[in-house]
Amino acid sequence: MENALPFAVLVVTLTITYLIFKYSNASLSGKNLPPGNTGWPVIGESLEFLSTGRQGHPEKFLFDRMKRYSSKVFKTSLLCEPAAVICGAAGHKFIFSNENKLVTSWWPNSVNKIFPSSLQTSSQEESKRMRKLLPQFLKPEALQRYIGIMDNIAQRHFAFYWDNKNQVTVFPLAKMYTFWLACRLFLSMDDREEVERFAKPFDALAAGIISIPIDFPGTSFNRGIKASNLVRKELIKKIKQRKIEMAEDKASGTKDILSHMLTAVDDKGEYMNEMDVADKILGLLVGGHDTASAAITFVVKYLAELPEVYDKVLEEQMEIAKAKGEGEVLNWEDVQKMRYSWNVASEVMRLAPPLQGGFREAIADFTYAGFDIPKGWKLYWGANSTHRDPECFPEPEKFDPSRFDGKGPAPYTFVPFGGGPRMCPGKEYARLEILVFMHNIVKKFRWEKLLPHEKIIVDPLPIPAQGLPVALHPHNST
Repeated sequence: MENALPFAVLVVTLTITYLIFKYSNASLSGKNLPPGNTGWPVIGESLEFLSTGRQGHPEKFLFDRMKRYSSKVFKTSLLCEPAAVICGAAGHKFIFSNENKLVTSWWPNSVNKIFPSSLQTSSQEESKRMRKLLPQFLKPEALQRYIGIMDNIAQRHFAFYWDNKNQVTVFPLAKMYTFWLACRLFLSMDDREEVERFAKPFDALAAGIISIPIDFPGTSFNRGIKASNLVRKELIKKIKQRKIEMAEDKASGTKDILSHMLTAVDDKGEYMNEMDVADKILGLLVGGHDTASAAITFVVKYLAELPEVYDKVLEEQMEIAKAKGEGEVLNWEDVQKMRYSWNVASEVMRLAPPLQGGFREAIADFTYAGFDIPKGWKLYWGANSTHRDPECFPEPEKFDPSRFDGKGPAPYTFVPFGGGPRMCPGKEYARLEILVFMHNIVKKFRWEKLLPHEKIIVDPLPIPAQGLPVALHPHNST
């Protein structure tokens, strides 16, 4: 009997959702909708959308349907919502150029549950508020100050986790590096052991963000909600402690993002409450480390596979290292010299985009490529629709950093950070943490993959299935 009630609730919920789904489709019968298949009732094509990524081929969902229906736009149903997938550079331009005109940002219901706002506002409203708070910390002057801190933490990271090791598993260590940076720059949390403890719930949290929003024990969604609640409690403790420090003049209002949020006022002259601050810091910690750690992991993967590319990166980074004094950390000028290294990182993100795509919602009826897109429909753009298109990138499977020389790729073809007003505000921050990592790793090691044919999965970030184990060969050992 104990298990019967949740099952009955599930059946009733699915039945009601199915009737709504069926009624909604009937009301659209007069429209010239894009070609496509909405899949199963309620869940639509969500399982295939998610499973192709977990099988290592996220582009397959897009390319199969682009070939079958239309290379410009097709309809589907994702995460319990009717959706149109808009493809190609023209599609990216359309979506990015019509923000708040025809489309607005949209996140699946799972995101609102895992990142609930204490103010009961939507994820769209929270995103707008965050974009007002962040510029002070992501403008060039602030970023220049971060480089030395990033280099210091990178050196400590390698000294503890990599030095004197014969082999390591890259992905969890890349996550630890980017998470340590986020904790240091957002919260002034610098103790390695404390950062390690704080990091533990974040794997479950990230996995639950893009999942089918069924809240039953054992599901990714359920684990994500529990992890979110756990992290939020820890953040509240840190917020209370910081308030005490600030009251006792032991911490300035410009110390880090946390202090800034505690001293910032809104349009009505009111301070954010503790839970609201915790919500925002939680979102920043996830956004500030997850995607960059995936990009770093694939940089290590491709440098292991392509020794000629590794040698050029090493040459560039050693020229910078030779000009530094003993104990001197990297600075802004050093990073600007890492042109080839950034071309390499960009080519890595073309082939393995950390952000696979993004959702929007139609805020008005409109026509695209001759088809009607109804108000309320969800829209999805996928990076792979251009990143692996031979018309945008000749020989798309070939690793070629020279694609980014000069003016680089054509507009709207290379979109690892999105585009338009919704482009990731942390793009330059991510560039710095990736380049600082590359500088430190190639200075110390060559390495080789221990699993030559390791499978890649996307859940929701691209990651090697076994975390990319590598054998390390320190330069000073030869």
